[in-house]
Order: sequence, then C-alpha cells, then structure tokens
Amino acid sequence: MLKETWSEQSLFIFRQVFTMGERISANNSSIGACFQRLNMSIPDKGITSPWFSTTFALIGLFSNLIAFCVLVNAYQKTHSRSRSSFLIFLCGLVVTDFMGLLVTASVVCSYHFTKFEWAEVDPKCHLCNFFGLSMVFYGLCPLLLGASMAVERFIGINKPFERSANMSKRRAFLTVLMVWIFAFCLGLLPIVGLGSYTLHYPKSFCFLSLSHDIMSIAFGMIFSLVGILSVVLSFVLNTISIVTLCKVCFDRNSVQRRRDSEVEMMVQLVGIMLIASACWLPLLIFIAQTVLQAPPQGVPQDILPPETNKYLLIYIRVATWNQILDPWVYILFRRNIRQFQREISLGEGVEGKGDCNVRDAS
Repeated sequence: MLKETWSEQSLFIFRQVFTMGERISANNSSIGACFQRLNMSIPDKGITSPWFSTTFALIGLFSNLIAFCVLVNAYQKTHSRSRSSFLIFLCGLVVTDFMGLLVTASVVCSYHFTKFEWAEVDPKCHLCNFFGLSMVFYGLCPLLLGASMAVERFIGINKPFERSANMSKRRAFLTVLMVWIFAFCLGLLPIVGLGSYTLHYPKSFCFLSLSHDIMSIAFGMIFSLVGILSVVLSFVLNTISIVTLCKVCFDRNSVQRRRDSEVEMMVQLVGIMLIASACWLPLLIFIAQTVLQAPPQGVPQDILPPETNKYLLIYIRVATWNQILDPWVYILFRRNIRQFQREISLGEGVEGKGDCNVRDAS
C-alpha cells in the first residue's frame, strides 16, 4: 500500500516537473535539444559527491599509468612474437582506459565542483555531444579489444602455424587502430542523426538518449548488441582456448617457458573478460530493456521516469569500475601467476612429459 502511494506521488511530481519544463522550453527555444525535457525531479540526497568522483578518477588514472609502465617494460624484454602482439593489445586497452577516465572525469569533476549550467556553457550541445561520443567510444573499445584479444589467443593456441604466419606486431597495431576507428564511427551515429546524446541525472554527464522514438531505439540496440556480442564472443573463444590449453601436454625441458607465457596470457585475458562482463553487462542489458519496453502511462516517450534515471546512474558507475580494475589484472596477476607456475613445476613428475610440438609453434 505504501509502495503504491509512493509511486503515485512520484508520478505526480514527475508530471508537474515535466509541465514546468514544457513552459520553460516554450519561453527559451534557443536551448539545445540535449537539454530539453530533462527530468530533475529526483532529490540528490548525497548520491553525488565531487570528492568521490575526484578520488575515483585519480585512482583509475594512477592505476592505468602503473600498468602502462609495467607493460612497456615487459614489451621491451620479450622476444616471443605471440607475447609481443598480446602486449600491444594490452597497451591499447590501458591507453583507452586512461584516456577515457581523463576525458570524462575532467568534465564530471568540473561540474560537481562548480555546478555550472550546461545550457549556458554549452547552448548548442557541442560539449554534450562530445561527452556522449566519449562515453560510447571509451565504453565499447575495452569490450571490442577484449574480443580481439580472444580471437588472437584462440588462433594462437588452436591454429598455431596459421597464426605464426599471419600475426605480426604491425598487424596487432592495425587491429587496435581498427577497433578505435569502428568504436569512433559508432559514437558518431547520434551526431549525424541516428539517435541523440542527452544530459542525464544528476546533470553531470551526457549519454545516449533512452527515449522511445525509433532512432533512439535503433542506436540503443546497436550499442547494446555490439557490447553484448563482444562479451559473448570473448567468452566462447576463451573457453575453447582454455580447454585446448588444458588438454595439451608440454615437454617440461623444451617448452616450459612458452607454456608459462601461454598460461599467463590466458589468465590475464580471462580476468579482463570477467571484469568487463561484471561491469558492462548490467548497463548493456538495462539499455536494451529500457528502449524496448513501453513507457509508463501518462509519461511522454522522450523523457525518462525518475526510477530509470537512478538506475542508469548506478549502472554507469558500475561500468566505470572496468577502467579501474582492468590495469590491476596486469599488475597483480602477473606475479601471482608466475609464483603459482613455479609451485606447479616443482610438483610435476617426469612422467608428465608429452609431445606438444604442434602447439609450440605459436
């Protein structure tokens, strides 16, 4: 009973705010489309904090900087072609996460400290569109790079001779560049007319519109499906690679170092996949559900209800943790994996030797 009363009161306040927004829009037609029909009826109640955002961003930037130094050092020391290519992918992922935090956090933290009015600072929505494009670009890139690394490892483990002949450092660089270009082109779609970027609660960030017009639905589904398919592809290929790697029996004396390298790369890749899945799948599924389900009765199709605004903010924050947790996969897992491998090697018997000359070609 109390829940029904609260829902009715929320809907009443929501309609009042929407009516007020309509009057303001009628009196100020110069405001950009990304700020119109913005629902600010939810009280903050401590849900936003400049210190939280700043600390969050600094930890992420510092973590990615450390990871980048670790990866560059490892890249300079490695002589394995497969490991060099894998490290190039990891460096691309770290650079993407670092720049994503730097670009988005600079705007979010500035808003929380100054409380500037978006409509005054950015009346033509240029900053909002840039921020929305950045969110899409830096959101999809880690998922697409994770899928690319899964493909690279799948070929390296299951088709080593084919991979050895075709995969080079130059091709790894080109693959990372192609992922960036693809994600950037997807981010441009709302700017050229397929969907739109709008300001979201609590007015600290712009993201793709979740309204129910056909263009917003189309772009929302494209964004969600690309992300979900990337995660699914990573899961399938990594599972096959792990099973294959477990079945292969290596000769300890001749390929111990190569085996350790393969195991280390796979464990890091699985860690990246699990973090991306946990951080991004809730948001991707939420976006698909929101744009596909019918809006509540009496609510216009181009404005979000209060509850949807709150859930979107929560899922965005969860997704952002991906950029903080990713670098620690390389920083922490690297030492732990090698220590574990030493313990396993000490416990192995001579009878554990086998023929794996075909696999060794990767």
